Amino acid sequence: MVKNTKEIMSKIRKETERCNMDNISRTVFYHRFYQRNTEIKWAFLASMVSRNAGWSMCDLQGEWFPRALNKKQLMNFFMTYERANWTIFDDAAPQLLLYEYCKRMNMSFLDLVQELDISSFIVEEWEKFFQSRNEERLMTALIINEQHVIEGPVMEHDIYAKEVFHSFFFTVQDWFHFSTVLFPTLEGELYGLSVSRFRHTKNRIVLGKKLAKLLFHPKYYPKFYRFASTISPTGSRFDYECNMGKKREGPMLRQAYPVILHHRGKKRDWYNGQALVKKMLENDVRLPPELALSNWYEKKRSEIRIAIEIENLLIKKSRD
Repeated sequence: MVKNTKEIMSKIRKETERCNMDNISRTVFYHRFYQRNTEIKWAFLASMVSRNAGWSMCDLQGEWFPRALNKKQLMNFFMTYERANWTIFDDAAPQLLLYEYCKRMNMSFLDLVQELDISSFIVEEWEKFFQSRNEERLMTALIINEQHVIEGPVMEHDIYAKEVFHSFFFTVQDWFHFSTVLFPTLEGELYGLSVSRFRHTKNRIVLGKKLAKLLFHPKYYPKFYRFASTISPTGSRFDYECNMGKKREGPMLRQAYPVILHHRGKKRDWYNGQALVKKMLENDVRLPPELALSNWYEKKRSEIRIAIEIENLLIKKSRD
């Protein structure tokens, strides 16, 4: 039995650190948390987006990307995914765990939340949630918060900004929508949305809101939930391609990468009453008419392979 605030916070910090080991441990945490607390919809969204990050990480050690990028570039791209993944979890997991503790033990969340090093924006939104029980608003607030949380330590970080976000490869990938967030089904179907102009916070938030709308769409949610509850994450695209009749390509995440030890820098409160943030809470988003991406996916996978082959031929020709 937890007796006091100090003990609660100690348990939360230990659990956060334990589950923030790598992409797979984060994905599993988010999904299991959602299964226990289905009113916190953001947790399911986070688990599905985290799966996509894992697939992207493993792609870097697959057959094709090592042909286009050197080892330093591959590691920079991996560390960008990993650091963003880690930073969001480090901020969000304590909020989720505290909510669950207080729910289970009938304690006041609002009396304890000030102990967490989180933004004043999300504290205010948790307060509103306890008053209104508006699950959609809280999910949107957590989307907005997470994207601002990674702005300084990841998007504006000197190395990531220069070596990744302003690199030619990232620009090409962004331009041709090679990076896409996919929600698979056990029937081998793929649904999702493309990431465009990823560097801009507003665009990432809009994408997050659209993904949430797709994930919880009454027509598709049961399919996505069955997939997530059935297929354990390995960080490999084979997690969903196995339902598409494909053979495994590339390694699983824990075969490809070691556990990364992160340094937690000094956090700052990103929120200072920006009016735009409040508007983004209330503005609705529309889904595009075409959400099934199975055919699109096959085409784009072929295109990126062709692009890499052409690049290698040009490099080889320039050396001859």
